[in-house]
Amino acid sequence: MRTLDRTDKCLSTVGLTKIFGIGGQKCLAVDHVDFDMCTTEVVSIVGESGSGKTTFAKMILGLINPTEGEVYFQGKKRDISSHKKRKEYWKNIQAIFQDPYSSYNIFNKIDTVLLDCIHMRGGRRLPHAKKVDLMTEACSFVNLKFEELTNKYPFELSGGQMQRLMIARIFLLKPKILLADEPTSMIDACSRATILDMLMHLRDEVDMTIIFITHDIGLAYYVSDTIYIMERGKFVESGSADDVILTPSKPYTKRLISDVPKIHEAWDLSTV
Repeated sequence: MRTLDRTDKCLSTVGLTKIFGIGGQKCLAVDHVDFDMCTTEVVSIVGESGSGKTTFAKMILGLINPTEGEVYFQGKKRDISSHKKRKEYWKNIQAIFQDPYSSYNIFNKIDTVLLDCIHMRGGRRLPHAKKVDLMTEACSFVNLKFEELTNKYPFELSGGQMQRLMIARIFLLKPKILLADEPTSMIDACSRATILDMLMHLRDEVDMTIIFITHDIGLAYYVSDTIYIMERGKFVESGSADDVILTPSKPYTKRLISDVPKIHEAWDLSTV
């Protein structure tokens, strides 16, 4: 395991809060959350559906505005007040979402999906042959063949292939931070292990920082340096993966761990 420099803060939030609705219909989705992570760290935010983890992720990405609080990127207060500044921010932070089938514009061919990434990194004026080389390299990284994908649409691929194509996009963009929101929940177990190994390889390849958003506490333990447990919009426990999983201190964390099915034990369905 690599040594992390805890003084090299990559991303942090202070008092980040999101309230939906008004008046008596208010819903506190994220409740004054403080969070920080260092460069090349792998962090998992774990919680049940409705715990606020995806809303928190969308605020980090700049897809929704916080009600209160601030996001700091590389030690500076984030400014995405204009389209130009938002686009510059998105060069450094990208996402892989849960549903590969809704992650693509159905009218864009795979060539366009990958070319957009090259153009976003300043390669618009590269010769066409060089662009093809870059796309071929990115596809090879995720065990896809570009010559078999060219002129096809993403919906012609399987779910696992579409998720791998998303990772190929990340390979081309090389963001400083990758936010992976349930990236393996809609694919089979065999593809799941492959996708995770590709993401960890990508982290080592380009010194990327990764945030996993997941309800799968086993996945979190497998990939993470640090784990945050989220319940009702708050972090109730955090620490190293070993500390949180092997010696949990909060009842909610203990329940999440106990809910993981074990094939050698009878399943307790009384809490369902």
